[in-house]
Amino acid sequence: MVIEPADQYCRAIEAYLCRKNDGHLVRIVGPAFEQVLGWANRGVPIKIAFLGIDRYFERYYAKGPRRRPVRIEFCEADVLDAFDQWRRAVGIAANERLTPATEGGAAPADASERHHESLPAHLDRVIARLTTLRAGAERSLDDAIDAVIRELDARRTEAKSVRGAARRELIDRLRSMDGELLAAAERQCDPSTRARLGVEASEELAPFRDRLSGSAFDESHRAAVARLIREQYRLPVVAFED
Repeated sequence: MVIEPADQYCRAIEAYLCRKNDGHLVRIVGPAFEQVLGWANRGVPIKIAFLGIDRYFERYYAKGPRRRPVRIEFCEADVLDAFDQWRRAVGIAANERLTPATEGGAAPADASERHHESLPAHLDRVIARLTTLRAGAERSLDDAIDAVIRELDARRTEAKSVRGAARRELIDRLRSMDGELLAAAERQCDPSTRARLGVEASEELAPFRDRLSGSAFDESHRAAVARLIREQYRLPVVAFED
């Protein structure tokens, strides 16, 4: 019997959910199967689906001891939210997907409906993340991380009241700092790591290959590799969306 890619996708999600549920198997059948099939039809990369499931479990654990196994239906919003973030990170426009009639499921929330933290809160969170990284075992980015922490710390007070052109200038600087930090991480990647991440990026973007021009696909591929490098070094996004 030949197993279709969509079935493989659903079974991989089922196996991952089983591991997250400490071995308790919750079968993905019926409406749940159609829901997960909708993720596959949208082009949600399997690792992004796993990320969305992880986010749901993080909140679930934060509420206290678990009382029952998590069903995949509960993870829908987090999976689509993670997909929306991934798509924007790699430059896949919202209209570069299958038609609503074939993709199934609810559409992810529009970016305008997403909650955005304040600029001061964003700086505090990034500083905290970078400080944690600075104390870890990986030391190759110490100088780059230290430079970002120092500048962000110096701008924290300014961020509370900055307005107009000065605010735009600060946000532009954050975008530049994000690029500088990511470039430092890219320089640490050896050829074999770059090749592995390139293959992984191609796999993530495969559902969109026929719907993007050659130049658009190349641009998205570069962005996908950069996202994977960020993930590998656990770097927060310094850039801020106003």
